[in-house]
Formats: sequence, structure tokens, C-alpha cells
Amino acid sequence: MLLYEKKKNALIVRLNGELDHSAASRMRGELDALIADSGARRLIFDLHDLKFMDSSGIGLIIGRYKLMRRLGGSVAVFGSNARIDGIFEMAGLYQLVERLA
Repeated sequence: MLLYEKKKNALIVRLNGELDHSAASRMRGELDALIADSGARRLIFDLHDLKFMDSSGIGLIIGRYKLMRRLGGSVAVFGSNARIDGIFEMAGLYQLVERLA
């Protein structure tokens, strides 16, 4: 189950633990439905509690980026640790999503 909150036109989703193939598969549909139901125009991932992310996690982020762009919205992240930040840098995700302080 996703932990999230809606603030104005932003949907803040907390990612925790491991974002691997299994977690990304479970999360994808729930997250897409949440985006559609919320009407949010900004999706913000809180990465404070995310410990591991593989290519499936990268795919999840890119897929939500594409969805939000189609809806006229944007994606941002905050709270990444050094390991997750390195993955975002290496994958070029910071060219797609905004890094918040």
C-alpha cells in the first residue's frame, strides 16, 4: 500500500524499503490510479526511506514522468540518500525530474 498525501495540486508519495521488480510491479497500477483519482498536476516522490532501487524502480519513475507529462504535470523528488542520488545521476533521471532541496 502506498503512503501518500495530497497538498493543493501536488501528490506526495513516500517510497520506502526496496524499489525492485516486485515492488515496482505492485506499485505501478496503484500509483497510476492514485494519480488519476487525485487530479494532481505535480507528483513528488519522498525518497527519505528508500534504501535500494534497481532498473525497475528507474522504469517506474520514468513511466510516471511520462504519465504526468501527458496530463500536463511534472515530477519531482526529495530526500534521496547518496546511493539513490547516484542511481538518479547515472540514469539521467535528474534531467527529467526536479530535485527539491
